[in-house]
Amino acid sequence: MDHGSAILLSLFVVFVAAQIGAEVAQRLKLPGVVGEIAAGCVIGPSVLGWVQPSEALDVLAEIGVVLLLFSVGLETRLDEMKRVGRSAFAVGVLGVIVPFILGSLWAHGSGFDWAKSLFVAAAFVATSAGITARVLQELGALQREESRVILGAAVIDDILAMLLLGIVTALQSGTEIRLSHLLIVLSEAVGFVVVIGLVGTRVMRRASNLLDAPINPLSPLTIVLALCLGLAFAATEFGLAAIIGAFLAGMIASETRQRDTLEHQTRPLLALMTPFFFVMTGTKVELAQFANLEALIALAVVTAIAIVSKLIGGWLGALGLGMRGALIVGVGMVPRGEVGVVIASLGLAGGVFSPRTYALIVAMSLLTSIVTPPVLAWLLRKPAIK
Repeated sequence: MDHGSAILLSLFVVFVAAQIGAEVAQRLKLPGVVGEIAAGCVIGPSVLGWVQPSEALDVLAEIGVVLLLFSVGLETRLDEMKRVGRSAFAVGVLGVIVPFILGSLWAHGSGFDWAKSLFVAAAFVATSAGITARVLQELGALQREESRVILGAAVIDDILAMLLLGIVTALQSGTEIRLSHLLIVLSEAVGFVVVIGLVGTRVMRRASNLLDAPINPLSPLTIVLALCLGLAFAATEFGLAAIIGAFLAGMIASETRQRDTLEHQTRPLLALMTPFFFVMTGTKVELAQFANLEALIALAVVTAIAIVSKLIGGWLGALGLGMRGALIVGVGMVPRGEVGVVIASLGLAGGVFSPRTYALIVAMSLLTSIVTPPVLAWLLRKPAIK
């Protein structure tokens, strides 16, 4: 089989597995994303071996999560985000501090020196907005106040996680950490989010007529998709995740009078592309690393620390929303997803992590991504106590 045919076969297997997994999960009253991640575990190298992670599939997965966060941004207005700004900031900051402290203490207690312990702790920090956003979108809950807090906190979370990763990486190589450099990096990241968020939305409100200027009847969609890809790239240039730029692009596009049309037109793209992200997340788990009781206990401890630390940080930061609202926010901040996997990959490549530690971090990231959706769905569906 030639390379092109092999890629097409992989695409077919991934897409069909995603549909089957989502269908099974939804029939079990679980969010479809749980079934898609589980399908990835089954068809990946650890079980059936039908699909191997590859650059082509990873690219499609990246495009899928970028489009997902763009669509979430389309359903989010700047004025709504401003109203929850204080809570989002508190959740974002505490959601970084608590996991980082508990993660570093666990790593040091497990035998890592402090420099490596801080690197391990960085994998506990960043929330994966893509997984929570998908659940909120499936449940039609993006307009809830708790959802806006989660999405705003995820942006702050990403900025702080990026700074932490820069610091702990420098510690591994013995590079001097300069406060002036960190302040420059922080100001660039914050400046990018603020300028794009504030200026971009104002410009779009006045210029939405330009989206209909080209002859192509799909021009509003094609123009905002170009904006999405452009801001996703720009975000990476400022050290942020591409999904932050995509989310901002969607938020800008939500200010146009074509907003409802754009939401309708992006649905087929989401149906095609987003399953690749969740299935490929599942394929990266290595079950063979957990073939003994000691490894399983370590995984249980790491996952418990990851869940509890984010839950505490998010809950404390969102207490202004009431006990139940704070709990929803705390649970929504739990998934690590692709962020933890990326940091684990950097640690393995840099010789900081052993294969077992790498497998622990990756499995923890995936387990937090699998556990969160059903709990979040239950909390959002449960009638409020009167």
